[in-house]
Amino acid sequence: MISSQLQLASYLLASILFILSLGGLSSQESARRGVWFGIAGMIIAVLSTIFGEGVEGHAYIIAAIALGALIGILVARKVEMTSMPQLVAILHSFVGLAAVLVGYGSYLDPDTQSLVGTERTIHLIEIFIGVFIGAITFTGSIVAWGKLDGKIGSKPLIYAGRHVVNIGLVLFSIVLCYWFVKTGNIEGMNYLYMMTAIALFIGVMLVMAIGGADMPVVVSMLNSYSGWAAAAAGFMLGNDLLIVTGALVGSSGAILSIIMCEAMNRSFWSVIFGGFGNAPSGEAMEVTGEVTSVDHSEVAKMLKDAESIVIVPGYGMAVAKAQYPIYAMVEQLQSEGKEVRFAIHPVAGRLPGHMNVLLAEANVPYDIVLEMDEINDDLPDTDVVLVIGANDIVNPSAQDDPNSPIAGMPVIEAWNAKQVVVMKRSMATGYAGVQNPLFFKENTDMLYGDAKDSVAKINASII
Repeated sequence: MISSQLQLASYLLASILFILSLGGLSSQESARRGVWFGIAGMIIAVLSTIFGEGVEGHAYIIAAIALGALIGILVARKVEMTSMPQLVAILHSFVGLAAVLVGYGSYLDPDTQSLVGTERTIHLIEIFIGVFIGAITFTGSIVAWGKLDGKIGSKPLIYAGRHVVNIGLVLFSIVLCYWFVKTGNIEGMNYLYMMTAIALFIGVMLVMAIGGADMPVVVSMLNSYSGWAAAAAGFMLGNDLLIVTGALVGSSGAILSIIMCEAMNRSFWSVIFGGFGNAPSGEAMEVTGEVTSVDHSEVAKMLKDAESIVIVPGYGMAVAKAQYPIYAMVEQLQSEGKEVRFAIHPVAGRLPGHMNVLLAEANVPYDIVLEMDEINDDLPDTDVVLVIGANDIVNPSAQDDPNSPIAGMPVIEAWNAKQVVVMKRSMATGYAGVQNPLFFKENTDMLYGDAKDSVAKINASII
């Protein structure tokens, strides 16, 4: 057992480490250090909580942690980088479910039933809010997992009056909260059950109404929800560290979501509430033109003749695990004196920073990995843009077609380069479900096939 003073000091140290972890994750160079800060903080937090005053059943707690850790390790080792967004989404659902169960347990706790006056009212409101946020996070994360994994269609589910329904359900939940606090006994569980069912439905409908192009923002926002759910659980349990940690996760997730929305020229509220007042009202423009294709030797010749090359990676690169042969290509081209850079869109892939992680995994130097805003002005002077498995993030419809589902979203303006080569398996649409006019432009050629195999063949021709 450790004293309450030592536990408080441990909580303070853990909180500092968590803040340092978030700071470290703000850049690629310090990300690894940030991860280690987070791991150290979590170890301190768990141990100081287990061995704190008044905690019993240490053997059962340690056994449960060991079992959970073993399951987590086994699952994480099997998950490919392409499925990491799905894993993150489903882990968020666990946090939401935990908040719901903690709320139920806290209400059924005899100590809660014995509270009186203002203290009792505040605690019951904490329980109600915690369960509400947790339930929305639970089902919303499951739907996000289904969309990311292809088990649920990426197109938004929109019906007339959906916002009125959601607002009405939230207002009814507030009424249920009043009845829940006023009842103040075991019968209050009925109101808690009713609210939980409503929150579960709201979670489903909120995420179902969000289109595939905005899913990276949704994952980030669900991360924020899970943080607020954890903070609410901290209030219910009277655990200061859980409150601080949840607030850090909740606020950082919300800030990241806002930053991503700004990068996509999206209204934050429009994304979160499924296109509230922001849906295109007309028909999308018809795509015209002729698609031309090339083979690997022709692409190799283009690259050997070029002086400046920009590579735009997308989800197709992640699926094919092509980042390793791509970097081998980069090294070969650089050895011939060519300028080669990567252009990263804020929402490329299925998760914020997805492409950055993949390129770092292949040891691509950070100084040649540029953000969209840093590279767009250079594209008119670029000889070849090589688009590898990307679609929506290089779609000119975002600028040219006000009725496109991705209208207004800033994109990498690949079409401004002298020559564009798009590597894809087929002419299938991207995650947003819209056709890409880039494929039909005169300066664009298609190279069909698996990205990893295609790059390997190009490399054989370059050398």
